[in-house]
Amino acid sequence: MRRLWLVAAMLGTVSAAHAADMPDLPILRGSFTDGLSKSNVNWQGFYVGGQAGYGSSDESFSGTNTNKLAALLDHNVVEQMQVSQWNLGLGKQSSRASGYGAFFGYNEQWEDVVYGLEVSYLHGTYGGSSNAFKELVSGTTLTDGAFHDVAVTSSAAMAISDLATFRGRAAYAWGCFLPYMFGGLALGKADISRSVLVTDAVSTNGVSWTPLQPLSSTDVQHNHLIYGYTAGVGIDVNLVGGLFMRAEYEYIRFSSAVDTSINTVRAGLGYKF
Repeated sequence: MRRLWLVAAMLGTVSAAHAADMPDLPILRGSFTDGLSKSNVNWQGFYVGGQAGYGSSDESFSGTNTNKLAALLDHNVVEQMQVSQWNLGLGKQSSRASGYGAFFGYNEQWEDVVYGLEVSYLHGTYGGSSNAFKELVSGTTLTDGAFHDVAVTSSAAMAISDLATFRGRAAYAWGCFLPYMFGGLALGKADISRSVLVTDAVSTNGVSWTPLQPLSSTDVQHNHLIYGYTAGVGIDVNLVGGLFMRAEYEYIRFSSAVDTSINTVRAGLGYKF
């Protein structure tokens, strides 16, 4: 029995010695599983790139010329017909266009989380126009003792040539992919035109009509600064070194004389320094 205990003690000593001599395998330290969860791409730093996009713009012209028409007919006898409140049919218009531009920004990276600031620029031709016409004859004589045949022609147009967005980005690095979302301020340069023409003819008997001097008002703004907000999602894909490609969707909303929203999809190529 004493010999058995001696043999067991010797075997235990040998096993402990072999265990001490074994290398510290990565899988035992947990580095193997950690390596799977982390990106091997360094996204931190400044970057710049070019881009091209295609999208649609939607303009809401409803009510665009209401105040202009009311000011034009202030203290005019035909306002008894509530001309300034007529629904002239200036509604929503949509158009599609392409554009091109550039972007640059800076990333901070903390393990797999990436965040930063970016400026994106796109040059294109986004916008639309709308025209409306309405004519009514007063059913009775107005306070001037005459019937009135009033016609209103209204038009509005908006053309946006340059878009710039200032964004905050939040992203998650996964291998060579960097999916991200963003939001921020949008600025644009636009040409906006609005015009109203009112024609009036009077009659004392409702048969023979005498036209009066037309009234008109036109307002044209060139290179007018408009502003709003932006939001969207995208993904950057590292190709080799600092070179990466990009796919993105962006929504922009401008609040101006003509409410406008622009939806674009974009593709780009960039380089991180």
